[in-house]
Amino acid sequence: MTLRESLEYGVVRSLVAVLRALPREAARRVGAGIGALSLRLLARLRRTGMRNLQLAYPEKTVAERETLLREEFRSLGWQMAEFCQMPKYTAESAAGFVRYEGLENYLAARARGKGVLVVTGHLGAWELSSYFHSLMGYPMSLVIRRLDNPRVDEFVNGIRTLHGNRVIHKDDFARGLITAMHNGETVGILMDTNMTPPQGVFVPFFGIEACTASGLARVALRSGAAVLPGFLLWEESEQRYVLHFGEELELVRTGDVAQDIVANTALFTAAIEAYIRGYPGQWLWVHRRWKTRPEGEGSLY
Repeated sequence: MTLRESLEYGVVRSLVAVLRALPREAARRVGAGIGALSLRLLARLRRTGMRNLQLAYPEKTVAERETLLREEFRSLGWQMAEFCQMPKYTAESAAGFVRYEGLENYLAARARGKGVLVVTGHLGAWELSSYFHSLMGYPMSLVIRRLDNPRVDEFVNGIRTLHGNRVIHKDDFARGLITAMHNGETVGILMDTNMTPPQGVFVPFFGIEACTASGLARVALRSGAAVLPGFLLWEESEQRYVLHFGEELELVRTGDVAQDIVANTALFTAAIEAYIRGYPGQWLWVHRRWKTRPEGEGSLY
């Protein structure tokens, strides 16, 4: 391990220890403060966020977009705090600030016995969502990109998997996903990030063509697994999180495999967009979602 990797690992361990030692609400206040400071200091991310909001919401004013970006960084700060606190949570304590909505949709999908693919994204408290689900007795697998620092990756995954969750790394994506479906398991897939062909296909996202991972559609068509959206979102009116499971998505099956892959990737992306539009201050606007462009198109950034 390099000196830089050792320092990164030490910083992560120290931050987690400090925030874990605080009461939950105090940790969330600290997290929100770190989020607000990050928004001020990280100019490149701020520019990306404002550009994405301009693309997605051309009708909004600059002030309205700035408000959404502030909400996003607050949400990110809260999620950092929740992640640090997660090892302390029990089923009983977590039930005090998280509730289900649509759990029956998930249970019906699981009862089919062909596996469940949960369409999700970087919206709300995505780390806490799978952790809470495992605390409630429903462990699942997560498709995760390896972190650049191996020790940080191992440390973070150790927290994610404390209550039976399992990690499937993207470099073993297809085999791990198909095996999980054969075993009737549940897998959550974050599919709202920019991709490049041939792993990605272009489908509409906020009215703009976005290169989107097509692996979920391929596996769903092949395995017959149930597919439904799932997001853990902060409900301001309730002052708690709600883990939403939407109704199962009906796959497009025309017999033209290539066409069906694109159509179902568009279907899944539309479901993600619908949740983002409902909670726009909780999505990861600082990611360059429209970076890859169709051939002949110039950069949007």
